[in-house]
Amino acid sequence: MSTKTEPVADAAPVKTGPGTHSPPGARDHRRQRPVAVQHVAGWLFSTPFLVLFAVFMALPILATLIMSFTDFGLRNVTDPFSAEFIGLENYTKLFDDEKFLKALFNTAYFVVVGVPLTVGLGLVAAVLLNSGIDRARAFFRVGFYAPVVTSIVAIAVVWRFVLDPSDGLIAGLASEVGLTSPDFLGSEVLAMPSLIVMAVWRNLGTVMVLFIAGLQAIPPDVREAARLDGASTWQEFRRITVPLLRPTMLYTSVITTIGYLNVFEEPFVMTQGGPSDSTLTVSLSMYREGFNFFHMGYASAMAYVLFVVIMAITVLQLRLLKDNTK
Repeated sequence: MSTKTEPVADAAPVKTGPGTHSPPGARDHRRQRPVAVQHVAGWLFSTPFLVLFAVFMALPILATLIMSFTDFGLRNVTDPFSAEFIGLENYTKLFDDEKFLKALFNTAYFVVVGVPLTVGLGLVAAVLLNSGIDRARAFFRVGFYAPVVTSIVAIAVVWRFVLDPSDGLIAGLASEVGLTSPDFLGSEVLAMPSLIVMAVWRNLGTVMVLFIAGLQAIPPDVREAARLDGASTWQEFRRITVPLLRPTMLYTSVITTIGYLNVFEEPFVMTQGGPSDSTLTVSLSMYREGFNFFHMGYASAMAYVLFVVIMAITVLQLRLLKDNTK
């Protein structure tokens, strides 16, 4: 008598895919692991930057802040902890220092005159290159921007030749019409304006590029609507272009102001702060006190006074930006 074995039904296949539902614990576990891995990977990638920032930026900034409250000098270089804590003496001494006050005034003069010239001429150049010049536009853009990436030493050589009172370019042109060229860099009245002209010429390209980007971001429909309403070119510029460029204008003002408050290279290379400290700036005075006279604590106090001034002006400009874009 034979027995027949019934076939066993195959087990139902396990479905995997978008329509399946895993247990809550397994789903949370799968989701949490990639997030944790991403966090770890992010910290690993950022660790080199954080280490470099801490060693070369954060620690020196903290050290100079502490140093500004001490009499740190050349004698303390080998033993930094031997410097004596003197509190706010360096800061109070600054505002009785005629040389520092002169440097502060010269820096303010450089900023008040240089920033409006740089921003204004940069805007004019951007408008002309964006709409007024059709041919060789790239050539003019490169020409305006070239001084930005040129070494200050090369620029100083060129400008010294241009401003030289005996053999310079201006002196040669003046002699052709029977005039005598003034000593631009040797005059207390003309030295600072000469440096301002050079700084404007050198930094014009950066402002121009930013304004060109802002002009190209203005919708063409807005300009076309203004023309259809009968607006002239000047009305379009004053009523349409300038208001829409206000964020760019204030941004360029902020970065240009910060750069001009830190002006150092121009007077250092061209005039060494002379004649009679007429081109001495805060940064140049700080350099002299720190690296020529080795008054490190006093120079650090100068640096933080300049830092406070920069922060105050920047906050004021950013508030203007916020108020005008509401």
